Amino acid sequence: MAVDKVLLAEPRGFCAGVEMAIKALAWMVRAFETPVYCYHEIVHNQLVVERFERLGVVFVDDVSEVPEGRPIMLSAHGSAPEVVALARARGAYVVDSVCPLVTKVHHEVKVRSAKGYRIIYVGHEGHEEAIGTMAVAPAAISRVETVAEVDALEEFREPVALLAQTTLSHRDWDDVAVRVAERFPDVWTPGRSDLCFATTNRQAALGAMADRCDVVIVIGSANSSNTRALEKLAREAGCREVYRINSPEELPDTLAGVVGVTAGASAPEELVDAVIQRLQPTAGVEPVHVTTEDEYFPPPREIRQLQQVVGEICTVLVGGSLSDRPRIDDRELHASDVLAALTD
Repeated sequence: MAVDKVLLAEPRGFCAGVEMAIKALAWMVRAFETPVYCYHEIVHNQLVVERFERLGVVFVDDVSEVPEGRPIMLSAHGSAPEVVALARARGAYVVDSVCPLVTKVHHEVKVRSAKGYRIIYVGHEGHEEAIGTMAVAPAAISRVETVAEVDALEEFREPVALLAQTTLSHRDWDDVAVRVAERFPDVWTPGRSDLCFATTNRQAALGAMADRCDVVIVIGSANSSNTRALEKLAREAGCREVYRINSPEELPDTLAGVVGVTAGASAPEELVDAVIQRLQPTAGVEPVHVTTEDEYFPPPREIRQLQQVVGEICTVLVGGSLSDRPRIDDRELHASDVLAALTD
């Protein structure tokens, strides 16, 4: 390789929802005898999934595959209500690690459908988040992905609400949303956008450096919607070479010039470090900073309860006072560090 410089997108990598979900599953594998089961991949990243698999996590696409009485975690992408109910009926301990931003959309679906709205939902066919969201009120939702699909919708007699898969790019969303508003001028939309702030921020950081890059490297797995959106954005920005990779071993040996590096919201920082190490830029690394993310999502309620019980037991065992024991706060504990520390 003859890489002159690396432009490194900021922000990149894990979002607040992924941070929460990974730390929650790490608690599960430490607190319970394996196997621990997880409905769908905890997040869409190959390295993360494989590391948890080596620790005894079994990922399933049907909760009925889980033996009764085993601990179950539901993934960050959100699950259909009937899946959540079945998990609680089968699992001895069930943790729902759904991202709060997805929970917000589920709530909007529930409220709008109860008020008699026809919901037009912009989302990718087959994506786990879209499947889970549509299952909240299947009879009241029409999923679209393109302007042509909006044009093909019937003329609804009921009022219309417009909602979205959180990991859509603005490019996926904007034209479709405009066309929905043209066809249904009285359409209801949320006061706060459904689109994930982390997805938007990562796209903004890439956009700020794309025109300076000879090559763009997007780190993340093929089934990650926000990662594929970054790849698409880089190509649309005119970058002559764009590579989406799972690991540094997938980098071609012919890279040269200025290389931009970013990572999808499910990609751990250790992959970023390894990619930069492989690139060996002669002029070093230049961060391209567009915003600072300080969002924090606390652990799911079930994990908070588990933390409290473990803390109380440990305090009693060492002869401490329950009234004076410190509270567990994982705000400063980063999921990339937790993931790196997980060993077989």
